[in-house]
Amino acid sequence: MSSTLAGPLTDHCFTSVAHSGTPKGESITIAGVPTYLSAPRASAVSAAETVILYFSDVFGPFYINAQLVQDYYASQGFTVVGIDYFFGDPVHLHLNKPGFDRSTWRTKSVEQARASVPKWVDGVKEMFGTNVKYCAVGFCFGAPYVFQVAATDMLSCAAVAHPTSLTEELLRASKVPLLFSCAETDSAFPATFRRQVEDILVERKATYYIQIFSGVSHGFGTRGDPKVETERWAKEECQRAMVGWFKRFTSSK
Repeated sequence: MSSTLAGPLTDHCFTSVAHSGTPKGESITIAGVPTYLSAPRASAVSAAETVILYFSDVFGPFYINAQLVQDYYASQGFTVVGIDYFFGDPVHLHLNKPGFDRSTWRTKSVEQARASVPKWVDGVKEMFGTNVKYCAVGFCFGAPYVFQVAATDMLSCAAVAHPTSLTEELLRASKVPLLFSCAETDSAFPATFRRQVEDILVERKATYYIQIFSGVSHGFGTRGDPKVETERWAKEECQRAMVGWFKRFTSSK
């Protein structure tokens, strides 16, 4: 039985401070799945050189915070596709509703993701072809799906922030360089799990990068409060590091 390296969704997974900005991407459909597409302004999708697969947290790829992160990647030269495995039903549409059953919503969403991710990934490959490089990034709920793709030969590298539902089996199956962006306070991915992950990566002689931010909690990579300097800096540094990671393994040597 595979041991747990990141626990299930916790209360922190369902809290957010909405960020401000104007999304620049668009909504498309890939393999029947709603998808957020953000591409560099100077190039057409058909001219994409590196495509980032974005696996969102429970707020979905069309949440303003997620859109702005994906647009930031696009501003750095990447074409980004964000899968909506919630099919227009992200958690924030329900959080203020009396009687909302979070457990039932989660079960439904996991089942949808399990069914849609494989065909969506195949659809992405069909859309962009084999002459591009692919990376994947996942936050919270999205992390295990990053590792599923990382176990194939599709990716050049992968990155996750404050992961949930990660198992040793998924980690050991990864074939690509991995970046972990971590919060000092994280009940889903506490220090004990984080150190187990590091031990396994060292044992496997994997290529990896683990960054840990003090003063922030689970969700900081996309949902922290930009008015709090520590949270804003951690979020921005997390995203800068991910862009650097993608560029390191996709740029022409």
